[in-house]
Amino acid sequence: MTADLRPATSVLAELVQGVRDDQLTTVTPCGGITVGELLDHIDNLSLAFAAAGSRQLLPDGGAPRPPDAARLGTDWRDRLRVQLDELAAAWQPPGAWDGTTVVGGGEMPAPVAGAAAVDEVLVHGWDLAVATGQRYPGEDPSLAGPVTTAHAWASAVAEQNPDGTPGLFGPPVDVPGDAPVMDRLLGLTGRQPGWQPG
Repeated sequence: MTADLRPATSVLAELVQGVRDDQLTTVTPCGGITVGELLDHIDNLSLAFAAAGSRQLLPDGGAPRPPDAARLGTDWRDRLRVQLDELAAAWQPPGAWDGTTVVGGGEMPAPVAGAAAVDEVLVHGWDLAVATGQRYPGEDPSLAGPVTTAHAWASAVAEQNPDGTPGLFGPPVDVPGDAPVMDRLLGLTGRQPGWQPG
């Protein structure tokens, strides 16, 4: 299992650029955290999964941290654009998907880590888009490969954890089987595809 992360990271980078400063306190569908907190989470995960793809061990092993908008600073738009590009580049070589790697503070098969990275970028991109009134191009042909990879991974996780996975995502939400794959992916990660702010 491999996937090109560039289409998904490019979309997320564009969405980050579209976030206004006055939207940082807006609530998102990601467990009710704010846009600012979500951006800090994206900051953290982009570094952790890039290190996993390139087999660079971070001091904390890429362990997740509670999101905190106070860490964003003032350069977050430029910083996240660079980090998301580096994330995609780290998983470009076919060898990145071989063997095992370390992310989230633990060792796992590289294909699982890569698929989890794809899922994080896609789903949090959607979270950011709907919370800030931007369009998420979930049915764009360029995203078909990443969405399929993430859906397969999320399906396996949901099958093993039908009541949700604490720290990862909540219980799956029923979505029609003939719905677009992106909507079904959102449902598997505990999100209502029709979610709107407020």
